[in-house]
Amino acid sequence: MSDTPPRLPPERLAPELAEARPQRRRFSLIWLIPLAALMVTGYLAYTTISSRGPLITVHFNSADGLAAGQTQVRYKSVAIGTVEAIALADDLSSVTARIRMTPDVEARLTEAARFWVVRPRLTAGNVSGLETIVSGAYIEFDPGPEDGEARREYRGLEDPPGIRSDEPGRIFTLKTYRLGSLNRGSPVFFRDVQVGEVLSFDQPGLDGTVAVRAFIRSPYEAYVREGSRFWNSSGVRLGFGPDGLSVELESLRAVLTGGIAFDTPPRDRDAPPAPDNAQFTLYGSAEAALAATSENRLEFLVYLEGSVRGLTPRSPVEMRGIRIGSVTNIDLSYDQTENRFSVPVRIAVEPDRIAFPNGRPQWEVRQAMERFVAEGMRAQLASGNLLTGQKVVTLDFVPDAPPATVRQEGDLLVIPSLGGGGDDLMGAVGAIAGKLENFPLDQIGQNLSGVLAAVNGLVGGPELKASLSSLTAILGDAQRLVRRTDNGLAPLLRRLPSMADNLDQTLARANAAVTSVERGYGTNSAFNRELARLLQQATDAARSVRLLADYLERHPEALLRGRTE
Repeated sequence: MSDTPPRLPPERLAPELAEARPQRRRFSLIWLIPLAALMVTGYLAYTTISSRGPLITVHFNSADGLAAGQTQVRYKSVAIGTVEAIALADDLSSVTARIRMTPDVEARLTEAARFWVVRPRLTAGNVSGLETIVSGAYIEFDPGPEDGEARREYRGLEDPPGIRSDEPGRIFTLKTYRLGSLNRGSPVFFRDVQVGEVLSFDQPGLDGTVAVRAFIRSPYEAYVREGSRFWNSSGVRLGFGPDGLSVELESLRAVLTGGIAFDTPPRDRDAPPAPDNAQFTLYGSAEAALAATSENRLEFLVYLEGSVRGLTPRSPVEMRGIRIGSVTNIDLSYDQTENRFSVPVRIAVEPDRIAFPNGRPQWEVRQAMERFVAEGMRAQLASGNLLTGQKVVTLDFVPDAPPATVRQEGDLLVIPSLGGGGDDLMGAVGAIAGKLENFPLDQIGQNLSGVLAAVNGLVGGPELKASLSSLTAILGDAQRLVRRTDNGLAPLLRRLPSMADNLDQTLARANAAVTSVERGYGTNSAFNRELARLLQQATDAARSVRLLADYLERHPEALLRGRTE
């Protein structure tokens, strides 16, 4: 036998090991809390970022009334943004406000958008922004049209704009040489109704004209026709004209802040409406607008002799007292051939105001004018107002007028004239002198002398002397009658004082008697007290008798047996 131990199999030499298997951990519900918090935080961050609108920059001259984090941007009283920060510009010339807008207005932040600060504003014609006294200032937003180019930086307006982008209407341009009291916001009137306002005006040009842009609301913008007339209705206008003293007053607001009025002449009311951005002339007064001539006017030239003092452009041209046109220009010319000065006056005649060949060729107009001149029509300078010395040009038919013809200078027909600046006045003075000369002063003097002689004869006649003697006798009789009456009434008049004294004594005695009666028999006298006591006793006795009668009526046996219990 050997001592060597038996060899064991390998699996018996190593210890038996268990197979390693991975174990799964169970999910703990405690992890839901941070997971939910993470999800809520992500949702809030997403909604916050997605709800943030664009950030814009608006430059203002001042930050008066603005506060970062508080001042809102509103459109139609709805908050659409908030001011996040306010800072000074780098050059210290303005204030920069950074505004966070809401996403729903991002598409309307175009180059046409406008911003301005709403504060309490008090002007001569308007009061606005009073609600900000309580709520504080805010920024107003006007989006403008949608098809503009997107922008994120703006220049804020210092004053509210006259119109909003959603207000229907149209803008017209008015040319004038003088603004007067017109300003931004001045009203525009149509027959005393405010229909718009002045938006802005440009600086005067080299020719002195100023372009005024006026907005007219719908539906009144359709009333503006191609022939409409605009005039300055600012303040109160006093003037003397051919019609005398004129006073023009549109409204109290127009007096304070200025204003514009417009109207359309009847002949142009059927014309098409004026196109957008149409230009019109802004006249200084309603009279100037009325006197303005249209494009289809007929122009003539008149040479006047003598002084034309009082004749100005826009002076009336009349025929038979009716205005048919206006004077457009007055010059002074020198004729070398005749060595004299003359005054060429250009006039414009409105064909619509008379039955004149409107729109006819020039040769037809000349034929008509030659026929009128041959019949005696002449141009004359007449006084429109003797108080102010203003003159008018009249076209009228003059009987026995000297022969004259119509000639042409350039494109204008020359109408012959009569008289000069003072011919009408001298003619009136001459007419008065002629009438005085024909006045029958000699005959009137002779008649007056005869009347005075007749009166003298009547005064010195015997009839008047006899009448005066009779009147003297009658007056003497009346005087004697008065004297007799005075003598007869004298005794009675002397007794009147004693009669008055007796009457006073009688009245005093009567007054004393009345006082004694009142004292003896008045309400507080002894007689009245005793009388009252007697009446009371009589009343008691009557009551006792009535009670006895009632008792006997119920108990007649009491007469025999007496009263029993």
